[in-house]
Amino acid sequence: MDRRRFLLVSALTPLAAAVADGPSTALAATRAPGGHRFGFAPDGSDFLLDGEPFQIRSGEMHPARIPVQYWRHRIRMAKAMGMNTVSSYVMWNYVEERPGVFDFRTDRRDVAAFIRLCQQEGMWVLLRPGPYVCGEWDLGGIPPYLLRNQGVRLRVKAADDPHYMPAARRYITRLAREIKPLMVANGGPVLMVQIENEYGSYGSDAEYLAELRQAWIDAGIAGPFYTEDGLDEVEANHTNVPGGAVALSGGDAPSISAARKAFPAVPAMAGEVYPGWLTHWGDGGFAGPTDVSSTIKAFMDGGLSFNLYMLHGGTSFGYFAGANADDYSGDYQPDVTSYDYSAPITEQGVATAQYHAYRGLIAGYLDGALPAVPAPVPTIAGAVVTPTPYASVWDNLPAALPASLTVAPQPFEMYGQNSGFVLYRKQLAAFTGGVLDIAWVHDYATVQLDGGYAGGFSRPSIPDGVATTLNVTNNNDPLPLPTPAQPTDTRLDILVEGMGRTNYGHALVDRKGILQTVTLDDAGDLTGDLTDWQVFLLPMDEEYVAGLRPGVGDPGRPGLFFRAELRLDRTGDTYLDMSGWTKGVVWVNGHNLGRYWEIGPQHRLYCPAPWLRRGRNEILVFDQHQTEAAPVTLAATLG
Repeated sequence: MDRRRFLLVSALTPLAAAVADGPSTALAATRAPGGHRFGFAPDGSDFLLDGEPFQIRSGEMHPARIPVQYWRHRIRMAKAMGMNTVSSYVMWNYVEERPGVFDFRTDRRDVAAFIRLCQQEGMWVLLRPGPYVCGEWDLGGIPPYLLRNQGVRLRVKAADDPHYMPAARRYITRLAREIKPLMVANGGPVLMVQIENEYGSYGSDAEYLAELRQAWIDAGIAGPFYTEDGLDEVEANHTNVPGGAVALSGGDAPSISAARKAFPAVPAMAGEVYPGWLTHWGDGGFAGPTDVSSTIKAFMDGGLSFNLYMLHGGTSFGYFAGANADDYSGDYQPDVTSYDYSAPITEQGVATAQYHAYRGLIAGYLDGALPAVPAPVPTIAGAVVTPTPYASVWDNLPAALPASLTVAPQPFEMYGQNSGFVLYRKQLAAFTGGVLDIAWVHDYATVQLDGGYAGGFSRPSIPDGVATTLNVTNNNDPLPLPTPAQPTDTRLDILVEGMGRTNYGHALVDRKGILQTVTLDDAGDLTGDLTDWQVFLLPMDEEYVAGLRPGVGDPGRPGLFFRAELRLDRTGDTYLDMSGWTKGVVWVNGHNLGRYWEIGPQHRLYCPAPWLRRGRNEILVFDQHQTEAAPVTLAATLG
């Protein structure tokens, strides 16, 4: 059949929803001046752009993980590799950190600006706004403020939880204001909007997906829509949406063929093809690249649509790296700060050998030459600075929370804090020693008695050598406390770091801090659950760090900020090598680069050139264990 005669399921009108169940005909849709028609052939055989078959060649990148000044560079890198589309998540919890307070303009949150840049560079866009995205991002992009509700259920329809769906609808409604002018039919580059993400790996409630789809329609965006799932999951759970295309995680040419047989009314594509993989703290090394040349060749031979996840991973700056856990929140594995992903374009924006191989392969199928590969951003390396003690967390405590809120210790979320640290303090009368048992520490805690370090707790499993050296117990095992020479009134301080929330599976309700109780065993009259705490919120965000009071009252007490001045005669991308440090966070000129940890495999933190300046620069390090500084060396690469 002449494909020019195929009628179109359009992005413009609710008709797109009405024809979703696979009718053989549909009215051709109008479009706004300057807009395009994008949709599906009525028999589901093709994606169509202005009535012509269209192969989506997409590469995934996330503006939240890329410095704004590099957005255009990374988009051009994708185009030069032969891509015609950029696929991107929107992280809900990055644009609505507090209920109803949206930020679509600050720094890397300006989703619309990123999409407009894609259009300026001649690239189409696949938008993946969640509300759940996974993405190795804290809580899969869902805002932690929802966890303040006891018994909350996430990723469920309105009837199953009073909080989740109203918040999701509020987010969709607000995001739609940014996106509607950028839909393809309105003259923008957005071809399709994804509904949820890999829901078939989580549930099978078609009503939940229908409610999300309807939220978009109510907000003025009628599609086209698509879903993302593994082939087995979408076949078993039917987690596609009416009229929506099917994208496959780990998809290849045979799985696209299988999906077409299972869902013949709409087209299918390989929505996530993995040229690399994620890395957890404590892994033996960074996950290496995977050669997907044969998979890409099959796509190009068949004119099949695909998306490389990730084409460029970037960095989970600050506290946004996620974690994996089993369905009972056990075997907790937090992700490293770098999201390099062994992708064809490195964290720092360099074309790898895989990039050039895939570029050459794709170019052989295209008419005309590809654009030149953009030059990488210059790097600086070699400088060494040794910070000095600058401030102490103990000298920078805020006011304690009202005692009525802290009779028993509560997680971060119950106090309205999303990330960072919380200090739980308790006065122990006539302390004679004992064993400290906490149910549960999420995720890492250091314990002090009268300012003296006593050990710690680690939810993620750390190597025995590290655990022994630091007297840190694994998997929330109880911690024996030092026994004083005689009974004494003692101050117990438990400083808890919340690491990444689980971003995949059924253990998403992953609150941070102390979840339930703190108990002393073998402690004489103090044996039992401890109550009546003082609690101090320490988000260690930009505002907190900017307001630090210099000075260290007790330089031998862990919990120090170290500061160094770095003078540069030129700027460039660089990595701060933290291999001499133990566990903490680094800021450069107020920008949070993310977490470091001696257990590796990541020991270097990426610092982009725009965050540096010629002349004086400030490096600030908060280490949970060290009282003596180590050198910080600038390096040109991740490792």
